[in-house]
Amino acid sequence: MAEFRLETERLVMRDWREEDWPRFFVGTNTPAVMRWLGGTLDDEGQMRQRERVEACRERNGFCFWAVERRDDGELLGFCGLKRADAPGSTVTGEFEVGWRFREDAWGQGYAKEAAVAAISAGFERFGADEIVALTVAGNSPSWGLMERLGMTRRPELDYADARYDPPWRDTIVYSIAAEDWRAGEHV
Repeated sequence: MAEFRLETERLVMRDWREEDWPRFFVGTNTPAVMRWLGGTLDDEGQMRQRERVEACRERNGFCFWAVERRDDGELLGFCGLKRADAPGSTVTGEFEVGWRFREDAWGQGYAKEAAVAAISAGFERFGADEIVALTVAGNSPSWGLMERLGMTRRPELDYADARYDPPWRDTIVYSIAAEDWRAGEHV
């Protein structure tokens, strides 16, 4: 499989390298970043997350990609696409966009820039008809970005993720169809 690489004005989104993982977890496995993602991960949890991302890439040919800042190569987090696969999900198998960035990268537009590139790749490169995004009701920065991307809240698709206790259990769903994306509702 050829290495994935996608560049935006300020970012490089690419497949993971061995040396990325420790830097990723140092920057993102913090109480603030993991607040709405089930809490910080111990060593075993970090290993399982890495294995899930790598298995997703092998299975689908894509997954959440490492995101670097172009001007200095600093690893800021991840963003990308996967096939939704949470237990009990109402959107299993759908293209899902997701992101996670270091706290010092928040508020600078990196997540939106990366998400726009990932969603565009989903529609143009990977042939998605629709892309979903998942979060929990309390995570207003995440669903706020979903709305700024032109995504629509889909309460009929919400579900309980049995892997987590409240407030992380009750998953809310947003989506955008290819035709709506191409109409420019994300700008």
